[in-house]
Parts: sequence; structure tokens; C-alpha cells
Amino acid sequence: MRTDHLLFGAAYYLEYLPYDRLETDFEMMERAGMNTIRIAESTWSTLEPSDGAFDFTHIDQMLAAAARHHISVIIGTPTYAIPTWLAKKYPDILAVTANGQGLYGHRQNMDITHPGYRMHCERVIRALMERVKDVPHVIGFQLDNETKSYGTAGPRVQQMFVSYLKEKYPDIREFNHEFGLDYWSNRVNDWADFPDVRGTINQSLDAEFRKFQRSLVTDFLSWQADIVREYKRDDQFITQNFDFDWTSHSYGYQPEVDQYEAAKCMTVAGADIYHPSQGELTGAEITVCGNIARSLKNENYLILETQAQGLTAWLPYPNQLLLQAYSHIANGANSVMYWHWHSIHNAIESYWKGVLSHDFAENETYREACRIGAEWKRIGAHLINLKKQNRVALLLDNHSLTGLLEFPLETTGNQSYNAVMRWLADALCRMNIEFDMVSSKERDFSGYDFLIVPALYSASEELLHALDGYVADGGRLIATFRSGFSDEQLKIYHDRQPHILSKCLGIHYDGFTYPKDVRVVLTDSRASANADTVSCPGDSMSALGSRASANADAVSRSSDSVPVPGSPAHDWMELVTCDTAFSVARYDHPAWGNYAAVTENPYGKGAALYLAAFFGEELLETVLYSFFTKNGCAALLEHTPHFPVIVKRGTNDLGKELYYYFNYSGKEQTVLHAAGAGVELRTDTSVAQEETLVLPAWDCRIVEV
Repeated sequence: MRTDHLLFGAAYYLEYLPYDRLETDFEMMERAGMNTIRIAESTWSTLEPSDGAFDFTHIDQMLAAAARHHISVIIGTPTYAIPTWLAKKYPDILAVTANGQGLYGHRQNMDITHPGYRMHCERVIRALMERVKDVPHVIGFQLDNETKSYGTAGPRVQQMFVSYLKEKYPDIREFNHEFGLDYWSNRVNDWADFPDVRGTINQSLDAEFRKFQRSLVTDFLSWQADIVREYKRDDQFITQNFDFDWTSHSYGYQPEVDQYEAAKCMTVAGADIYHPSQGELTGAEITVCGNIARSLKNENYLILETQAQGLTAWLPYPNQLLLQAYSHIANGANSVMYWHWHSIHNAIESYWKGVLSHDFAENETYREACRIGAEWKRIGAHLINLKKQNRVALLLDNHSLTGLLEFPLETTGNQSYNAVMRWLADALCRMNIEFDMVSSKERDFSGYDFLIVPALYSASEELLHALDGYVADGGRLIATFRSGFSDEQLKIYHDRQPHILSKCLGIHYDGFTYPKDVRVVLTDSRASANADTVSCPGDSMSALGSRASANADAVSRSSDSVPVPGSPAHDWMELVTCDTAFSVARYDHPAWGNYAAVTENPYGKGAALYLAAFFGEELLETVLYSFFTKNGCAALLEHTPHFPVIVKRGTNDLGKELYYYFNYSGKEQTVLHAAGAGVELRTDTSVAQEETLVLPAWDCRIVEV
């Protein structure tokens, strides 16, 4: 979605304040250059304190104050946290999950299919929309909040699932065959006998139920969007704040939502991205999760939540708030909005701090937000609606994510799919290779020179043939272990692995294990031949080039009596035999030494790289760099620095190229501006072609050419 200015602001909750300071807060926001707030999404019990009795006092006060201070408003539908009276009215409204029925207290604890819940949702949404629909500075609506199915699996959902299966498989015999239910006498001979799916030991059936639960989320958001659309003006948008798989922060692709399907009912995709800070700030989460958000509608997206001070460990170093804000915009976001404006004084999120601390006074975070606001007022017109043309894409697949939840890697557990995805994506980030995300529902990948496919464990033959055709027609494929292994029902293909892809990859295998005391090293027959190719052009890539050369030299010096330097394998390894492929790296191990760990295969007009094991990041970068440079991508990497200097590119609304140069470190860095002469926007100074720019610690420069 295109905007005419960058949206900058925070979530605001008048309902949570210990005393009336509405005017003071809005004066401070306006002074900081903030122009947008989000309200209402979590305050149903305030909007409707008793059944059918609505109170819009807080909404009216916030809207009036926003108008006085030239601040736009995004209204959230307040449906993700139900009031106590609603839980009392419908005791079965709380979701029954694999762990039984929960107790009231936590948010997102309800069954989103419950008829009573839906009826009351619709009533409060319509009442709210009637109240705000004509307010000119309400610019858009957010559906619910980080919506999921919340594991709902009660009797009604079970019956809905059976109806879903009956429609998908009219012949119950086909259903039993597709899911392999003869195993352990799990066969269902009559739909009326269908057991509670929560007890299944059949991962195929469990995965199908997870897929069904994702469809419930799509249906729920589409249903809300239809209601909101009845009231909204043409100039107002509909969005949702999609979140991501979570470790201690936003991590990867969301397993509980089909975000590509769910986003179809929206005007613009929104995202909540939280990440490590201080010395652990790398920008990787901003890039990876932002790329997912950008791909949902293939256009600019909104950051609806990110951290200001955030959790205790996230308190930003000086200048990091500014660095983070520009990082979002450089990735294609048209907004940065903090959760939240003021820190809360009670309950579970008391230590998830906002822009202001608990004393509400000006602080370093607020003063840095003022710097951001002032700069965006001055140069924001040069930054909005950034368009990116990337040559590299990374494939995302919900089925495979679920498959590796059902059959995880050794130690990465529930993060196994996203661990593989982040292994590759983070390497691209460090190497400054910008990339898009694409859905596995796509079949035409010809718009990209390189397609990266992490752990495509569950794939239809149609998708596998599309990948094979992509390579044959000239594409460059990078695929990893556990790809092409099972079908969409997680039934393992019963021919040569990897299924269908074995031809374009030029390999096969039938053995795999968890690596113990196994190292991955470059294959000596190819090391010397690749050494010149792997060495990196320009001083800015010297660190990576040195690693590549060192690895190649180490392999050429190896013998049976000398330990071979390399990278330990971990979590998974496949014992690959090369058919038409050649070995790029092998296993340094007395039992597995004859098998390839990394292979490369020319195929048709293209080429394919296969990573048969998990191993360290330096060796991964070496292998990727060699493949990219040998396959027509040398120009992409020429004069490109390595982390902690990160470069982002794009075209702005003025038709000019923007080059963002970020320093994700506490030490001053330099970077070569190899592009044409231009202007550094933040300082309004001229920059010559081939000029070396100085990047202070945790800072950035933006050159418009």
C-alpha cells in the first residue's frame, strides 16, 4: 500500500493510565513528530462493561485529542481479549485445547468458532464502527490482534474437522489410504466413528488438523474484514498485525497462520517485529520477518508494533532506536509504531516498557524518537513507498514447517524448520544479498535468478516438478536436507530420495543420521579449482574471501594424519552419493568420509546446490559465495561489504535509487559508496562515486542517487 508520508507513532491506552494525562501525552507525541496512534484493540471490557451496554468515553477522548494534535488513528477491533461477563455467559467459550479447557484470565483464550463469541464480536465491532466511521483522521482498521486458532479443538471444532475431511475425501477409503490409517488399527470405517483427533499418533492426521486450524484463522479474519468493509471509507485501509514464530523474540515463519491466505482480505499487510537489542542487535529479524510481511501482498507493509524500550534486556543503546527505525523503512515498511507509548504499572506486561518509562518523564528513548520524527518530517518524502527489485528469493512453506514440528531435527525441536530457514536467511543478510520471500503455493519462479528452498519436507509432486523445471530453464536452486521427502500428507515418498529433485540435484541418498563428531570440509578435488572463484572482489569482502581461501588451503593440505579444519555438522546429516553432481564438501569422519555433504550440479540451462547437513555459518557463507559468483552473480557481490556493515537498496517515489548503509556494531566502520554521485539525505551533503563513507557506531547513512 502506498502512503503519502511515513506513519510514526505508538499504541496508546488511555484506559491503562493511573491518572488523567491525555493532553500531556498527545503534546509529547506531537512534539516528537509522531503522527499516528493505534487504539482500542485490547479493551473490550472497557468498551462494553456489561452485556449490551457500550461506553465509548475513552475512544471519544482519544479521538478528540488526536484531532487537536494532528495525529491519525488506527482503530483495532477489540476481539482478542474477552470480558469476564462473556466468559460467564458462555462457559464453553474458552477454547478446549490438547491440554483441556483453559481458565479465564489470559488473552486469546477463546474458541474463535464459538457462535456466541462470534455474535458478540459482531455486535461490538458494529457498535465501534458506527461510532468512528465518520471521523476524518481515522485512517484504517486493524483486525483483532496477532490472531491464531489458540489450539481450539473442542467437540464443535472436531465435528467441523470431520465435515472438512468428508468434503475433501468423499470416499472414506481414499481418506484412510491418504493418511495411512491402517497403521496400529487407526482405520476409520465410518465417519461417525471418527475419534478425537487430539489423541492421534498419526502425524499425517495431526498435520492436517493443524492445517484446518490455520483455515479457521483465515475464515475468522475474512469474516471480520467483511464487517469492517461495510463501514469503512474508500480512503481507509484494513490490516492485521501478523506476528511470527517466537523464541525469545520474533524468529521466523508463523506456524499457526496461513498468512498468505489470511492477508487476501486486507488492504495492506501489517507486522509486529521484536528482536534482540544492545550488543545482539544484527537487523536480521527486521529483514527476515519484514521480508515475509512484504511478500504477503508483494508491496510495502506496515510495522504496527516494534519495541521502544521493550523487555528489560532490550533497552537500546544510544542511537539504536534510530538505527532500527531506518532499518524497517529500508526493508520496505511505510511505518514504525511502538508497542507502546507509556509503560504499564501492573499485570503481566509491567516490564515490557514503552517509549516513556513508568514515571512518564522525558527520557533517552523519547529524545531519540524526537530525532526520528524530526528527520522524517524533513526527508520522509524521499523514503516512503520504497520499491525493491531482488534477484534472490527464499521459499516459505507451512506444510514443511508443520512436518518438522511433527518430525523435528535432533536438538532444534519446535524451531527446526525456521532454524534451517534462518540459517540460510541470516547468511544472506551477513553477505548483503537482499532477498524476497515467496510462497510455496507459487509455481512460477522465473522472476528470480536464485531460489533458496529450506527443508521442503512436505511437498506435492506438482511443486517438485515446478522446481525441477525452474532449474532446467536456467534458474539457480539452493536446496537443503530434508527436502522432497514426503507428500502433502507427510507420507514419505517411496522411491529415490530426494523425490523428483534427485534429477536436477544430481544426487541420491538412503541414509541419514544425527552427526556425532562429524566435520564438514571442502572437497579437496574442488578446493583448489574453486579457490580463485571463492576469493571475494574488493577490500570490503576480504574477510569472507580469507575464510574461503583458508578453507580451501586447509583441505589441500589435509592427509590421514592431519586433522582437517572445517565446520562441525549438527542436528542432521544425509549420506549423499553424487550421480551427475560433483562434491563441494564432504564429511571428515572415518565411517562417513565417502559421502558428500554439499553438492553442485549443472542441469539444463541452470544449476543446483544441495546442502545435505547443518554446519557452521562461515563455511556456509563460503559455499554460498562460490555458488553465487560462479552462476552470474559476481556483480551483485562486487564492492559489497560484510556484516556488521549492512547495505539495503531500493527505488523511491522520485524514481531515484536509495542506498542505505547501516553499521550494526559499537565501533566506527567505513564503506565504499560504489554507485553514482548523490546526496546523503540525513546530513544533506554531497557524496561522490567511489567515496568512502564513515559510519559511526550503531548509525546509518542514506545516499540518494
